[in-house]
Amino acid sequence: MPGLILKLGPGERVMVNGVVMENGPRRTRINILTPEANVLRLRDAIHPHEVTTPVRRVCYVAQLVLAGEAEPFEARRQILAGIEQLSQVFDDPDSRARLTEATEHAIAERFYQSLKTLRTLLPREERLLAVSSAATAAQ
Repeated sequence: MPGLILKLGPGERVMVNGVVMENGPRRTRINILTPEANVLRLRDAIHPHEVTTPVRRVCYVAQLVLAGEAEPFEARRQILAGIEQLSQVFDDPDSRARLTEATEHAIAERFYQSLKTLRTLLPREERLLAVSSAATAAQ
């Protein structure tokens, strides 16, 4: 039974358990069979200078665990605290469901799944910040 299936384009980089790997000149498909493997596509990585919003901060903490740069217990605590703060802003049913899902993944220390779920909130956060900026500018 396959685990995570990675489909990589030519030259695409991925980090598995803190090790950066680069694909060769052709597309490839890799099956990650170890359920606890920490995998992060570098094209999806949030760089430190991009951590400028609440959702990005929580995503970044999950990403640090995947990169082997944060201790899972402390990261889980920070992720759960961040999700609690986000739940005060994202109060629509779909966002609440995603926050609940991200919480469940974080509690189970499935940081990739938690990151993936939290990333779905990034477009909503952008819209909220744009509306807030427009309202502030109008005043």
